[in-house]
Amino acid sequence: MAINVALVGFGMASQVFHAPLIMAEPGLNLHTVVQRQSQTAREIYPTVQVVADLSAALANPAIELVVIATPNQTHADLAAQALRAGKHVVVDKPFTLNSGQADLLIALAEQEQRLLSVFHNRRWDGDFLTTKAVIEAGWLGRLVSYESHYDRYRPQLKQGAWREQAGAGSGILYDLGSHLIDQAVVLFGMPQTITAHLAKQRDGAQTVDYFDLRLGYAGLQVTLKAGMLVREPGPRFNMHGTHGSWLKTGSDPQEAALKAGQTPNSPNWGQEPAADWGMLNTEANGLALRGTIETLAGNYPAYYRNLAEAISGEAKLAVTAKQAREVIRLIELAEQSAAEQRTLAV
Repeated sequence: MAINVALVGFGMASQVFHAPLIMAEPGLNLHTVVQRQSQTAREIYPTVQVVADLSAALANPAIELVVIATPNQTHADLAAQALRAGKHVVVDKPFTLNSGQADLLIALAEQEQRLLSVFHNRRWDGDFLTTKAVIEAGWLGRLVSYESHYDRYRPQLKQGAWREQAGAGSGILYDLGSHLIDQAVVLFGMPQTITAHLAKQRDGAQTVDYFDLRLGYAGLQVTLKAGMLVREPGPRFNMHGTHGSWLKTGSDPQEAALKAGQTPNSPNWGQEPAADWGMLNTEANGLALRGTIETLAGNYPAYYRNLAEAISGEAKLAVTAKQAREVIRLIELAEQSAAEQRTLAV
């Protein structure tokens, strides 16, 4: 029997990502949406129950999983309420505002013996999966530099958007930075040092809209960057090693497909056009090769498939709260590094 899910909040994150992915997973059933101010969820999913208050969903014994997709500053409190009600919980990224909140939720989940995960879906971007495969294949030899970007061109502030307003958890370090940091930690583990530059570049910006993070590892420099004033983006991934280089432009097509109303059951889901395939130049194993590598298909549905299997006891949880806590800790250190203008030990 499918696991009943309550989705808390029905903004862009829920409409574009969570609801379609939950609906596409046979092991899950979108049972309830908690939406206070409109009936959008009822219009899109007429068979789903819509309630105005989280307490109504938590009181329903049929609901086993609660997905929190609300503004960042509410994540910790709502997740704690759901865990205390005996529900498994998914929190949209960023996990929490600070590592202290993360630690409390991790302890609470262990106390209640419930699963707690964070929606780091970009582990299943096709370009990231391909980059990971290039590293693991050894084509670059000993990796010495890794650079990853999430650049956009949005010169105008979005009026009324909480992400654009000053306050804890706003700005792109918590938004796009969560993805880039998580991907780097998946590949390389926690760094030894961190150096950060944060800025408000757009006219009237109230929160960080640019970051440059340098994560130091033994023999490896990792650079993570994102900005909102990049009209002509460069490579999404840029890696160099003792045997070769890897450059990947373009961006994973899944978000655009979901925004266009496609479902994960659509033909050729997650596949990139050949024009966006990355360039590999290598001399590994005595062979000189230069050419494009087909991008592996992106697979956002894998996140909720794994979650359903983990709740059913059929698999280990792919994205754990402890992993997501490390991302938040690095964001805290990045803010400290930028404020003090120095490199910090991790």
